[in-house]
Amino acid sequence: MIKSMTGFGRCEVAENNRKFTVEMKAVNHRYLDANVKLPKALNFFELPIRNELKKYISRGKVDVFVSYEDLSEKTSTVRYNKDVAGEYLTHLRQMAEDFDLGFDVRVSNLSKYPEVFTMEEVGMDEEELWKELQKALTGAVEQFVESRIVEGENLKKDLIGKLDAMLVLVEKIALRSPQIIAEYRQRLEDKVRELLEDKTVDEGRLLTEVTIFADKACVDEELVRLRSHIENMKDALMKGGSIGKNLDFIAQEMNREANTTLSKANDLEISNIAIELKVEIEKVREQIQNIE
Repeated sequence: MIKSMTGFGRCEVAENNRKFTVEMKAVNHRYLDANVKLPKALNFFELPIRNELKKYISRGKVDVFVSYEDLSEKTSTVRYNKDVAGEYLTHLRQMAEDFDLGFDVRVSNLSKYPEVFTMEEVGMDEEELWKELQKALTGAVEQFVESRIVEGENLKKDLIGKLDAMLVLVEKIALRSPQIIAEYRQRLEDKVRELLEDKTVDEGRLLTEVTIFADKACVDEELVRLRSHIENMKDALMKGGSIGKNLDFIAQEMNREANTTLSKANDLEISNIAIELKVEIEKVREQIQNIE
């Protein structure tokens, strides 16, 4: 099977009064380019997430969004800082003595001073958190990969259809190619007779000219290579795997052979077919950019 480079996946896991939601999407890219967006408190999970992605994805620009909710009633705790409160009291007593003031500090007043009471997040069990996050990540990745496979199968069918159409064009050129040699010979013979005003033609000289023309216009080798490239691409599509780069290389070779065929063509019909062939090759190359 082959995979498209575009895809989408989403999974939500709620356990132990916590909820993780992972969403991911991807577009075309030459390599794997993962962009992971995490809540600040979970930034230390970025590397493990990237390592997980590499197990499933080899190419594509992938965006991963992770959201986290702690549904427990106690997510933070109040901390009483006795030492800080003691320092405040010491300085307040000293102030009362220095300025001959009454010492009237109450608990309600002291508690309002900075850092006497602070809020602290309840400690997180990283191992337990990772298990839950990994479960959500795996669910999202599996859905993501499945969407890529479905799209990849559609791409395969489309590409094989285009390759079969290209083979038809190659065969049209193969059928037409010998005809232009015969037509050239006839035109050349008619021209010579017209110029000489004589029905006697030097067959040796005529054969030499036709041979030179045939050698310049012959595209047999190009057609053989085109057929081979088309069949190789079809075989690669049927075998599947991460074949995007390989297919792109084959398409470049196809285009090179089509260009040579077009440059050699001394015939309007072959030129038109070669141009049509180049158009189909370009369509194939565009589709290949979507394959992992």
